[in-house]
Amino acid sequence: MKSFAQATALLKRKLGARVVVTDEAARHEASFDSSKILFSTEAVIRPRKEADIGVVLALANTFRVPVTTRGRGTTLTGAAAPIHGGWVLDMLAFNQIEIDGDAGMAHVGAGAKVGDIQRAADAAGWFYPPDPSSKEYCTIGGNIACNAGGMHGGKYGVTRDFVVALRGFLPTGEFVEWGTATKKFSAGFNMRDLWIGGEGMLGVVTGAVLKLIPRPAVRFTLLTSFRDEPAALRAALALFRARVQPAICEFLDRESVLCAERAMQTTIFPGQAGRPVILLELAGSKADVREQRAQLLAWAGGNATGHRIARTRDEAEQLWAVRRKCSGAMFELGDAKLNEDVVLPMRSYVKFAKFLVRLKRESGLHVPTFGHLADGNLHVNIMYHRADPKETRAAEKAVDRLMRTVVALGGSISGEHGIGLAKTPFLRIQHSPAQVRAMQAVKHALDPRGVLNPGKMFDVFQVWKHPRMDVHLPWDHK
Repeated sequence: MKSFAQATALLKRKLGARVVVTDEAARHEASFDSSKILFSTEAVIRPRKEADIGVVLALANTFRVPVTTRGRGTTLTGAAAPIHGGWVLDMLAFNQIEIDGDAGMAHVGAGAKVGDIQRAADAAGWFYPPDPSSKEYCTIGGNIACNAGGMHGGKYGVTRDFVVALRGFLPTGEFVEWGTATKKFSAGFNMRDLWIGGEGMLGVVTGAVLKLIPRPAVRFTLLTSFRDEPAALRAALALFRARVQPAICEFLDRESVLCAERAMQTTIFPGQAGRPVILLELAGSKADVREQRAQLLAWAGGNATGHRIARTRDEAEQLWAVRRKCSGAMFELGDAKLNEDVVLPMRSYVKFAKFLVRLKRESGLHVPTFGHLADGNLHVNIMYHRADPKETRAAEKAVDRLMRTVVALGGSISGEHGIGLAKTPFLRIQHSPAQVRAMQAVKHALDPRGVLNPGKMFDVFQVWKHPRMDVHLPWDHK
């Protein structure tokens, strides 16, 4: 078999040294994502035009060179880490954004930052709701790859709900388009949705058409505190049963709040240090927000131990501080974190809260938890000290127990991070052998030589035992 070095030299002759970069600094930068698990790579490919990608993939199939597609590498699961080396395909040059104000659609390149898409939509009077916390760093291509969500998911949905059409390349190097820039499309299999959440294993996205919705006219923000976690979760369920649909409904448990309060050097509710909180935001027309605001305040008065209203956007930003500070502040509890983005059905919220109490007690670890109650997506953070073998083993056992409990309660092992490397040990807890075989069959049909992002999802990788895991990054504030 011809070597990767030979293939790289040939690719460089075809596309040029500006596109095929092999210097050590560039290769190192592309050798890991936010999971901070490092793997050496042969070259970084920075295509200038779509046709370059076809050349890369065709040659990769000839030489069987692994190709890992990358945006800004903000994934927390190792999905963009080149585990088998080879080539890293850098998509940042494809960053175009064009808003079709008449149709309410955005035509974007895979390398466009999500925050930039939101600002472009807002300037035209539209709104793109999916908002991962890394939106000022992450690209829409990466969001499509892992079907990213965010705090608006409960009311508006996740990335999949806003992708109208995709364009790009099959792993074999053939150009394809899935769907058109129309509001209806029913011509053949829905291959578009196979790529969404495919973690870059089934094709390379170069561009997308996104659905936009009208920009909300009014927002109202309310921060509430509760006696304990079960009380907070029961109150949230009562709110949803009343058909109040907040745009955002963020829950923070006691440990999360205590960490944020110590980081901010203040108590959010005087006399109630470390109480769990729910942060809510209504968004919509003036009439809708006015009606739901009255319901929300009545709910807070009857269920919460305290509440704070934001009367201006500046005051709203102050209330948001607890949510923004909590994740980074958790590192006072340990220098390593297993950040798991599990999803629970609403009927299991209180049972899950009681399980977390037992998990903390029996593991001896801190497990601060926060997340999006409107769609059940909770970020469970298992904190430990990497140099302590006892704590490392306890963290390993805790995450396995967490995943098994989530599935037993009818939930999902991932809501927006995907599987990547970090969750490969748990895929078969979620899926039966028949389901895994079906997914593997799709992968083999589209990528018969296995060149596109190999080693992910199906091959078990014990990420918590890797010496480079869990290095804290500035955008680790899910």
